[in-house]
Amino acid sequence: MRKRKWFHGLTAAVLLTSVALTGCGSSDGSAAGGSGSGGEGGGKDGFGSIAFYSPETPDMTKELGLAFEKANAGSSVNVQYAGTNVLVNRMIAEKDNPMADVWYGGGGFLPFESAKDKGIITSYIPESIKDWPEVQDGIKIRDKDWKWIGTEVFVLGFIYNTDLVKPEDLPKTWDDLLDPKWKGQIQMPNPAASGTATLFVLSQLMEKGEAPGWEYFEKLVDQTSAMPDSGSAPGKAVAKGEALIGIGFDFMAYEMKAKGERVDFIVPEKTPIIVNPVSLVENGPNPEGGKALIDYLLSQEGQQTLANWYHIPISKEVESKTPLTLENVLPHAQELDVDWVVENYDRVRNEWRQKFQ
Repeated sequence: MRKRKWFHGLTAAVLLTSVALTGCGSSDGSAAGGSGSGGEGGGKDGFGSIAFYSPETPDMTKELGLAFEKANAGSSVNVQYAGTNVLVNRMIAEKDNPMADVWYGGGGFLPFESAKDKGIITSYIPESIKDWPEVQDGIKIRDKDWKWIGTEVFVLGFIYNTDLVKPEDLPKTWDDLLDPKWKGQIQMPNPAASGTATLFVLSQLMEKGEAPGWEYFEKLVDQTSAMPDSGSAPGKAVAKGEALIGIGFDFMAYEMKAKGERVDFIVPEKTPIIVNPVSLVENGPNPEGGKALIDYLLSQEGQQTLANWYHIPISKEVESKTPLTLENVLPHAQELDVDWVVENYDRVRNEWRQKFQ
């Protein structure tokens, strides 16, 4: 496989369910962080209605929206929740009449890189981070043209049931999932719908080469009991004992563990560790509101909300509830060829459909 312009793996990178958030803000306080956020930036009439497309945890995005409303009286955030690829397809279909203002999250930066030439996201430079370099400490934290900005760090790995899996049996690598003892005991998201799963497929094709990579997935699919569309569903199945191992991101496991579920997380020896971005939608109906919401996500208050949901925040000033840190996951990071992703993202998803659906 051609390998060029390699970046570190840590890069500051169906039916649609609508979760309507009613305006609840009456505070005149301002949100820390951007040029547009806060009571002063919004003016006494606020920012109006902001359409917020996101595949991330619905309760978390709802909390972010309500907190923004509280900090910006006269604003309302309408969260549109679905799988990453479902949302991307919707934004493409809406391109002549965009309905979204902000797109946040997608299993990391890969869908955002793929979307850059599709005319659905546009550049925005928040005042509070205008001095951010493209790469910091060896990590790409934003798009070179500011079409996406990293908000947090995701680690792809194994969610497992602590009651049903012995510590000595835990998988340590992605190849370990092919062990016969896991047959019928694994769930992974559907790459046709989930950005989490698309990241997994692309990373393995890059690591192994395409022919060996597809052979790997033919074997892995035979090991799985289900491939739900939602990136969070495999972890939930593990918590219920419907599977022993689920492929997902770190925060999914730690959120459930905090609620008393008998689950935990394993970081594979080599795995995608990737920045999850936010973007301003091109020609969205409320660009000023969209910019203000992005500012809020990058503010200390917004970053603290992400940290409280067990995400690894991009801000070093915010402490997260997750046991993982940038320092202790960095040695596990797989390098990802961004150019190859952009050129092959759609093709790989289509090949997945042809092979496995």
